[in-house]
Amino acid sequence: MKSPHHQTFAGLAAKPAEVPLNRRQFLTRAAAGAGTAALWSALGTRTWAATAASTGEGPETSKIDFGIIALTDCSPIVIAHEKGLFKKYGINSTVTKGANWAAIRDNLSSGSIQATHMLIGMPLASTMGLQGSPKKPMVIPWLLNRNGQAITLKAEWKGKVGADPKALKPFVDQSKKLGEPLTFAMTFPPGTHAMWMRYYLAAGGIDPDKDISLITIPPPQMVANMKIGKMDGFCVGEPWNARAISDKIGFTSVTTQDMWKDHPEKVCAFTEEFAEKNPKTVKAVLKALHEASVWLDDMSNRPEQCAIVSKPTYINCDAKIIEGRLLGQLDYGDGRTKKDELPMHFSRRNCNYPQPKYATWFMSQYRRWGMVTGAPDYEAVAKRVMRTDLYEAAMKEIGYAHGGLDSSPETLFDGVTFDPKDPEGYAKSFAVKSLKG
Repeated sequence: MKSPHHQTFAGLAAKPAEVPLNRRQFLTRAAAGAGTAALWSALGTRTWAATAASTGEGPETSKIDFGIIALTDCSPIVIAHEKGLFKKYGINSTVTKGANWAAIRDNLSSGSIQATHMLIGMPLASTMGLQGSPKKPMVIPWLLNRNGQAITLKAEWKGKVGADPKALKPFVDQSKKLGEPLTFAMTFPPGTHAMWMRYYLAAGGIDPDKDISLITIPPPQMVANMKIGKMDGFCVGEPWNARAISDKIGFTSVTTQDMWKDHPEKVCAFTEEFAEKNPKTVKAVLKALHEASVWLDDMSNRPEQCAIVSKPTYINCDAKIIEGRLLGQLDYGDGRTKKDELPMHFSRRNCNYPQPKYATWFMSQYRRWGMVTGAPDYEAVAKRVMRTDLYEAAMKEIGYAHGGLDSSPETLFDGVTFDPKDPEGYAKSFAVKSLKG
């Protein structure tokens, strides 16, 4: 015998026997006939996702494997998974930790994962076929976070180099003269950490292509490599900068939010092919990420966030090391401390909108550093990769009022202003650059 809940729901759903209702029509008619309270009673234990699926509005693909790297900013994906938010929207999620960013890219390209935590520069590089990336168009309908990365220098420079990269130049020049250039690490050649490190060094008059050795190291391996003396500095996401301080092998010169307030960082990316075939699936993922991100930006939830993401399955780092900087307790490790007004955040201040200007900024840096020959098609690539349409459609369906498009200029810590209307002029304006064509 069917339960009363099942009977009531079936009765409501079956009323317009010959014309399938979309979800909005279903809810409107049901609420009009029975009242909101009765509607909820009718739905019983069925989720919104089940309701959507029964009316043909559920995701095209329910099984999604998400890729992550062991970094604090994987948190929205992990929380949406752990708290059943993906399931709420019809997504049966699994989370797979990748060894490095190249592996994440290759797994997304091959389809072994369908969505992923990713550096904002990676979908651009794959779409454009840059820096050894096989040409595979990818899209960004969601920015996962702002801020929360840093540049760590070796402990012996404490008190000699602070926040100003100009203080590094004598050490760089001396090592270069001896034929033993200093080594700095980032996580992926066209990724955010590479761009932050390049920008930082160049602001100090150091050419990252001529004056030092710039190497690629996976995020979780940064601390171990500095411990054995393999490099003199690195740029990476948290918690690995805080971990270097905890292990007494390095200190923070600058955070990336010191360099660029509220800068874009990681994204949730899909291949263009997957997004075109599965737009409802992508929107379901974004709705779940929205709920997770709002939860994460309630600061009272951050201790629980750290307890969850610190597990070996995810970041594999002590929760207290992760928690400090998330709560804005910024100890640079060289005597400087402050209350960070711009710690990593996940939802506030229109965080998640995939602003085309951010893609344009990264392309201006690819141009600056000779990663492209001649001016790229800034506008076309930014429009193709930054899928504002998917973001806006998903947020409209859940009634969330986002902050919309932002084309305003951005000024970084060196005082140079980026105007999204003139990325080519910006790329050519720097004293330290490696333009091609």
